[in-house]
Amino acid sequence: MKEFLRVWKYSLGSFSDTKTERYDNWIATIRTIIFVSVLVTNSVIVAGVIRHWNASRPEVPEYRDRIPNVSVDTKCVVK
Repeated sequence: MKEFLRVWKYSLGSFSDTKTERYDNWIATIRTIIFVSVLVTNSVIVAGVIRHWNASRPEVPEYRDRIPNVSVDTKCVVK
């Protein structure tokens, strides 16, 4: 597990500076939080696009009232 965390830390950016060596874990944590927030944001955007992908008309009551309805009491339909 330590090796995975070390690889993750170095994959987020270079940490070769000896001046900031003691802050490397903090920097990796902050970059991980930023990465996760971007990933969640993009997932929500994609989910919204997929959800509304083929919406042909808005779902408002005024629009539904303008659509002509077929009456139920019709006895014969002539074509």
